[in-house]
Amino acid sequence: MKLSELASLFAISTNPSNSDVEFSGIQTDSRKVKQGDLFICIIGLTTDGHRYVDKAIELGAVAIAAESRVEATVPVLYVKDSRFAMAVIANHFYRYPSQEMKLIGVTGTNGKTTTTFIIEQILREQGFQTGLMGTIQMKMGTETLETENTTQESLDLQHNLRKMRDLNTDYCVMEVSSHAIAMGRVKGCDFRTAIFTNLTQDHLDYHRTMENYKEVKGLFFARLGNKYSADVSKRKYAVLNADDPASAHYAEMTSAEVVTYGIENNADVKASDIQITALGTKFFLTSFCGNTEISLQLIGKFNVYNALGAIAATLLEGVPLEQIKNSLEGMAIVPGRMEPVVEGQSFLVAVDYSHTPDGLENALTTIREFAQGRVITVFGCGGDRDKGKRPKMGKIAAEYSDYVYVTSDNPRTENPEHILLDIEPGVLEAGFSDHRYEMIVDRKAAIKKAIEMASSNDVVLIAGKGHETYQIINGNKMHFDDREEAREAIRGLRK
Repeated sequence: MKLSELASLFAISTNPSNSDVEFSGIQTDSRKVKQGDLFICIIGLTTDGHRYVDKAIELGAVAIAAESRVEATVPVLYVKDSRFAMAVIANHFYRYPSQEMKLIGVTGTNGKTTTTFIIEQILREQGFQTGLMGTIQMKMGTETLETENTTQESLDLQHNLRKMRDLNTDYCVMEVSSHAIAMGRVKGCDFRTAIFTNLTQDHLDYHRTMENYKEVKGLFFARLGNKYSADVSKRKYAVLNADDPASAHYAEMTSAEVVTYGIENNADVKASDIQITALGTKFFLTSFCGNTEISLQLIGKFNVYNALGAIAATLLEGVPLEQIKNSLEGMAIVPGRMEPVVEGQSFLVAVDYSHTPDGLENALTTIREFAQGRVITVFGCGGDRDKGKRPKMGKIAAEYSDYVYVTSDNPRTENPEHILLDIEPGVLEAGFSDHRYEMIVDRKAAIKKAIEMASSNDVVLIAGKGHETYQIINGNKMHFDDREEAREAIRGLRK
């Protein structure tokens, strides 16, 4: 592709005189540049790509796209905003892949991963070729890959969407984080349906206020477009949680048809008569396509919400209700989401990704509904992240648990002892005496002690990391899997 072709994509840009130069690939990381690439200078949170132009040229970059003046021995296309330009260029270079398939995006504080897993399974079992992008993994065709971010940068995102489409993918189901929306990662993605799960405290280290956080999520629905079509395949939908107050605001922000789901308030897709046990969840479904009883292997009221959002989205795709029911009832656990660890013990151990106040409360209230014995909770809070949620999570853990182990959860560059001390006031505020909780920096030791404490009919919740297989301590990433540690501790009981 010629650099001049990119220049034609922008009303305002500076086209170099030798713009006929051709490039064969695109990179934003100078370390990954190969001979013949275009290097786009992106200003990130911790670094500025404009500083690495020389390195990119040294490795073979034949052209540069930048928003600030750079010294270069190859042609430079100057744009007003290089991050915006990256999204435009990536879409064009990879031939607008989202326009050739149906893209379903899920945003919200909690529930994104489970909701996308449910939707993908329902559509796949209908015979559609599906792709999945999210926190746990990316699936395309028969390939499953690990992911670094919930939502990829626009360059990687468009590249992978093109790969999916070249595999004849009909639907891609994607988690859309607030960071991705704010940083323009999903600009240019032609979403068919946008789903909202809920809005609770998280990421305030980045967004600063809940109002900012709310507004960023709203952009996702506002960007669905402002046109209508008689062609059903070209219609846009906003699927909103009727029980979350933010949904009313998002309904005002979008031009798409709004379809609601919920439990407490009137909704187009609604659950009632919910029954939760340690083995699963049952509820009666009322929808705009009929009514039925649903039995999930997934546990908890929050998973009812996740299922409802998925039901609404797939009904809109014309999937018969009875077949949605069959897919839901056949769906096993989602990795790290209330995932049981079973080694023949007489008590339940569950690993869950509940790393926000609302997520932890959802997990614990669910457990309280079926627990016959004590509830023992192991949890911590991440370092270099929103400190305001630490005492809140401490209070929630204490209010719903019989015993709490406060421990590390990716302290990153922070002193882990300081993080535990930030959590402790919340535990004390809930009225916990010092014989009902313990602060242990070593997460492995905390998990071991919790399991050694448990007896028949107790429930041990290991919260915060879920599917993650690492700990970040002093900036160093090392292998750590809550599920593996729990299994080792349970086996140790028999020695």
